Amino acid sequence: MGELIAKSAFGDLLPLSVGAATLSEADVGHLTSIAPFRGQTTATSQALRAAHGMALPAVNRATGKAVARAIWFGKDMALLVGPPPNADLAKTAALTDQSDAWACVTLDGPPAEDILARLVPVDLRAAEFKRGHTVRTQIRHMNGSITRVGSDSFLIMVFRSMAITLVHDIKEAMEATAARR
Repeated sequence: MGELIAKSAFGDLLPLSVGAATLSEADVGHLTSIAPFRGQTTATSQALRAAHGMALPAVNRATGKAVARAIWFGKDMALLVGPPPNADLAKTAALTDQSDAWACVTLDGPPAEDILARLVPVDLRAAEFKRGHTVRTQIRHMNGSITRVGSDSFLIMVFRSMAITLVHDIKEAMEATAARR
């Protein structure tokens, strides 16, 4: 049997710098959806805290740090980003490996908010969308997730099949924003 080689969804398109902004592939590790069984949200949150040091996030929030983060991912669902899930979580929640389903990038730099304002129908300015805030939204015409991970830094996730389109759309927005500065 041949050996499989993991390939980036972005090919050789990243990293990309335009003006003061940089778009780079985010190596986030494992991605696991956590969907607590009916009536098990508190128990799942406690198990997540015991195993990974963070509780289930509130709506539109993320908990944890860069090496292990839980991101709100929809009604009664969170996405564990980083480590593989502790087996104890399976006692109170459905766990699904999402690692190959999503393409993840980080957009960094002072113009990041202005760049995303061209693509997203959500107010991502720091006054409204602070570190640890997250949203499931349209990114131009794609479904995605955006989480503020730093003062000028966003983790952006789209379905893997849309990776090249994401780079194209963000690059256009980066160029347009840089042209205005």
